[in-house]
Amino acid sequence: MRLRDRLAAMVMHATARWTVHYGDNLRFAGTDLPAPEVVRVPTRHGPVRVHVYRPDLRSGGAYVHFHGGAWLMRYPEMDDWWCRYVAATAGVPVYNVDYRCGPYVAFPVAQHQCFDVASWVEADRVAVGGFSSGGGLAAAVCLQARDAGGWRPRLQVLGVPALDLATDPDPAAGGMISPGLRDLVRRVYFPDPATRRHPYASPLLADDLAGLPRAVVLTAERDALRADGERYAERLREAGVEVLHDRTPGVDHYFLTENPERARTTMALVAAEIARAVTVGSTPG
Repeated sequence: MRLRDRLAAMVMHATARWTVHYGDNLRFAGTDLPAPEVVRVPTRHGPVRVHVYRPDLRSGGAYVHFHGGAWLMRYPEMDDWWCRYVAATAGVPVYNVDYRCGPYVAFPVAQHQCFDVASWVEADRVAVGGFSSGGGLAAAVCLQARDAGGWRPRLQVLGVPALDLATDPDPAAGGMISPGLRDLVRRVYFPDPATRRHPYASPLLADDLAGLPRAVVLTAERDALRADGERYAERLREAGVEVLHDRTPGVDHYFLTENPERARTTMALVAAEIARAVTVGSTPG
């Protein structure tokens, strides 16, 4: 790894708590929940901290969340607003995973840690999800669960997901997710070009998507990653997987915070789908 790339990634990693504020205007529910309990979960790459949000009234099951940040920002609190909303609205415990990020680890550490935490959650009905790189991690967790042949999530929530790390980004692409940032992520967290086509790195490039759980795919009209999510939704449907796809018009990657009125509808839809998937008595998706 080039020293310049490592330093840039270290800065992103260290400053996320001061630079990421995209959910500040989306605290529609759950603000009265107590501070999350922090537990340490064993994984094959060492213990991982997990922030657990527990609602007063529970409908059964659990939701495991993977925050965004381009595999470089280790800051699960960036999605505190979302975890509180899901816990309060869907009535399920939410597990927000503090997986390790670059430049201190590289693929597949985060993918493995997220799968191991989701496997550890003591619930018969588990939904997984995330935004941006977290959406890519959620898709990878579902592929790992299917390939392992054991438990599998009831639902995958893929919000503006990053699903293809092998294809060179379009230098003419607009939007806040620049080709330069995508190249930095590849060089730092996916430094071996051969691994970028692995299905757990680039779920969009997996040979077979059959047998995966029902999906909610959220995309944004002006987002540079929109094609990732929409192609994945198409491929899931072709593989016989039920998909609910919702595209927010006129917005970029921070699709919820850019249109908070539309966000209310989107967030309520997702919370209802999570509750439907994990409520006791529900059938697998």
